[in-house]
Amino acid sequence: MAQIAANPIISDLRDRIQHLEGAVARSKSVLPFGVTEIDERLPGGGLAHGAVHEFAGGGAGAVDGAAAALFVAGIAARTKGMVVWCLARPDLFAPALAQVGLHPDRVIYVEAIKEEYVLEAFEEALRFRGLGAVVAETVRLPMVISRRLQLAAEGSGTIGLIIRRWRRQTEAGDFGHPTAAATRWRISVLPSKPLPVPGFGRARWLAELIRVKAGESADFEIGACDAQGRISLLSDAGDGSDQTRRSVHTG
Repeated sequence: MAQIAANPIISDLRDRIQHLEGAVARSKSVLPFGVTEIDERLPGGGLAHGAVHEFAGGGAGAVDGAAAALFVAGIAARTKGMVVWCLARPDLFAPALAQVGLHPDRVIYVEAIKEEYVLEAFEEALRFRGLGAVVAETVRLPMVISRRLQLAAEGSGTIGLIIRRWRRQTEAGDFGHPTAAATRWRISVLPSKPLPVPGFGRARWLAELIRVKAGESADFEIGACDAQGRISLLSDAGDGSDQTRRSVHTG
């Protein structure tokens, strides 16, 4: 038995099986939000590198969709290295991304003429090692394609962030179909904090973790990303005060 256990061929096969199952060490590194209540819901304590994560607005409207894009931009801002952003609709507002910490000098934009080309570019960028994150905007994400994207992310150790964008309400139903994404989030806009003077307070979002592998779903009321891409969890204090716990981690 000892001779069998020490057989280098068997050891190599075990390593290959672990790799195919996504159990390589690089897949286990994570990007924490730095907010305990959120990170403890995620395996490893954060969003896994070497994996694809999926995001959508809480409705089909542009406001919730913009919140989802800013949430993703804040995540990408907290990674290290260049970020590739793949899209088909040229309506991304770069100054808004800069306000949540993702500055133009870190972003490479890939604009495709068709949505299917967006996912092709996303896969190619995922396979390129050394990027901080790869982002794609798409309406649909079929299971077969999502599995291929997940394998590409596992192979490079890069974090993949997919934003589901709807042109009409009927397309939002596609978000209910299963995919191979490690986590799935839905972001909705909440009323901002009232101010003692005329104006708008800090934006607030409802972040719904509606699916996570090896974990449970949860909802979080959060303060929108700040200038470093960090979020804060709104307090449930009974006195109505708005104390927050701020994210401090970067990748």
